[in-house]
Amino acid sequence: MMMVRFILLMCLMVFSAQPISAQRDPILVPEVSQHEVQVRQGFVGTELLLFGAILDPSGARGGRDYDIVVVLKGPTGAIRVREKERIGGIWINATTTDFRSAPSFFAVASSAPISDIVDQRTAAIYELGLGFIQLSPTGTIDPEEQTKFTEGLVDLRQREGLFKEEMGGVQIKEQVLYQARISLPSNVQTGTYTAETFAITRGRVIASAIAEVEVKKVGFERFVEVFSQKQAFLYGLIAVVLSIFMGWLAGRVFAMI
Repeated sequence: MMMVRFILLMCLMVFSAQPISAQRDPILVPEVSQHEVQVRQGFVGTELLLFGAILDPSGARGGRDYDIVVVLKGPTGAIRVREKERIGGIWINATTTDFRSAPSFFAVASSAPISDIVDQRTAAIYELGLGFIQLSPTGTIDPEEQTKFTEGLVDLRQREGLFKEEMGGVQIKEQVLYQARISLPSNVQTGTYTAETFAITRGRVIASAIAEVEVKKVGFERFVEVFSQKQAFLYGLIAVVLSIFMGWLAGRVFAMI
């Protein structure tokens, strides 16, 4: 609560320091409860509190006429999606498609259903929802096939807890302050996450701001990650040797029982 009041105070200071005539867009200041998430052994996930304040340049309380949408997005990367078909009683990989920029994590929270806030064109421009994620497919692909693979990827990551939507997940208090809670599961990818907040009124995005969250491994997990990246061959060799040793040791133990 103290941090929320601090954000509000800073907003008031910024507002009072600039002439009203020079301000056409509302003042939007976002903040995140954790700018760094440390992944250690036994990490079970965490919850991020995304909050801030919005003030109308006229001096009125901003929350009265605005909706707020928060989009938390993880590192993006290329991914190949395969469709399996059953041939002769055996499931085999059939059709595939590649996406250039699939986010490893994607969560949307809003103060009202997205369809009630903006039209589909605006939602697609700002990626306001799971149905509007820009995956950038490669090559020539039939639109129906592209839709099928996109929906398949979204469904898979939803079941893994990596994609989520929370309509009504943003609370606006005192017509100024807003907050949303988004949980990160234990299987999140490390890297830089962007939390982008949008202020929307009458179907139009009138202000946006970005905060960043760094998710990184620490301790022994960090050592293993760095070692596997910098010494890939040696890491693989050690992994093979350990696997052989553990198999041999298990055989000896069972032989003694």
